[in-house]
Amino acid sequence: MMLRTTGILICLAWLAIGLGAQPEPSAVEHVAVFKEAGRFGGWPANHGIWSWGDEIVVGFEAGYFQSREQGHAIDYSRPALHHLARSLDGGRTWSIETPEGLRPPAGLKVAGVPTAEGGPDAVDCPGGIDFAHPDFALTARMASIHIGPSRFYYSMDRGKTWQGPCKLPDFGQPGVAARTDYIVNGPGDCMLLLTVAKSNGREGRVVTVRTTDGGKSWNLVSFVGPEPPVSDYSIMPATVRLSPERLLTTVRHRGFIDAYRSDDNGNSWYYLNRPAPNTGRGNPSSLTRLRDGRVAIVYGFRAEPFGMRARLSADEGSTWSEEIILRQDGGNWDLGYPRTVQRQDGKLVTIYYYNEAKDSERYIGATIWDPGPR
Repeated sequence: MMLRTTGILICLAWLAIGLGAQPEPSAVEHVAVFKEAGRFGGWPANHGIWSWGDEIVVGFEAGYFQSREQGHAIDYSRPALHHLARSLDGGRTWSIETPEGLRPPAGLKVAGVPTAEGGPDAVDCPGGIDFAHPDFALTARMASIHIGPSRFYYSMDRGKTWQGPCKLPDFGQPGVAARTDYIVNGPGDCMLLLTVAKSNGREGRVVTVRTTDGGKSWNLVSFVGPEPPVSDYSIMPATVRLSPERLLTTVRHRGFIDAYRSDDNGNSWYYLNRPAPNTGRGNPSSLTRLRDGRVAIVYGFRAEPFGMRARLSADEGSTWSEEIILRQDGGNWDLGYPRTVQRQDGKLVTIYYYNEAKDSERYIGATIWDPGPR
């Protein structure tokens, strides 16, 4: 199944951002990854993205569209499928896959949506995973945004086949809502940044957990920031490595995104700044370390004009550019959840879910854009 729409070329109004000479206005191309009448494609940030040169794989959920005044426009009475989309040409064209090994356990509801596939229950991981394998991929999944249990799957062949599900512990927390955000330290050594429930059982706050025995056991390493107040949450991290010891993560709050940095490989974190002071109704970010050393953050903007926005940092997140408008033709707030990779020619491929009219299907889209020179 191959999908593509005609590229839409628009100009970016690059603004002076105090980070040196600015690039010339650049072309942006919007591509449909998964778009079917009557369907709801959603939430790539939950599932993850992986790339090997110009081969890109991204996960997403496909339910049924149902127009509603409140909440996501998905039919909560009908089951959803978990898919992968794969591109072999840097995000221009895509094929849709439904791997047998990624089927969720039977009878599971994720955020109220029943899953269509009756896969096996999660088991204890035997260990021995080579996280540093060149074709490795990992995806972490949750049963609820408030309570556990959570699980993970892993692949050694670029997502063609998957092992798991493997159990994640609760780390002594009221619940774990795992989404995909991980940092590989070495062959048997990997860190996950997860959302756990707050002490009142509601979502949520971010923790760092780590395995050093190939996934057999996981230990809580640190909390990222203080527990948010009752009226707020701190969830859905996106993390990049800046140096052998330094990490940068961005976390979603109600209406804004905050950044934290670690100088000791995730053992402790300190507040850095607020790269996105306004995201409308709130949206998670993607965070990407570019080959020239800059960092790109992308997020959905859930206020009028609805769309996708980005910022760049040339100093490891200490300061950020003005907003770059990738698109602002969204039909309503039900969009975003991006993930971003850099392809071989230096352009970025950002994947998200989107709508162009309030009462139209939600689809998975990709924007190919040029961050310009450093």
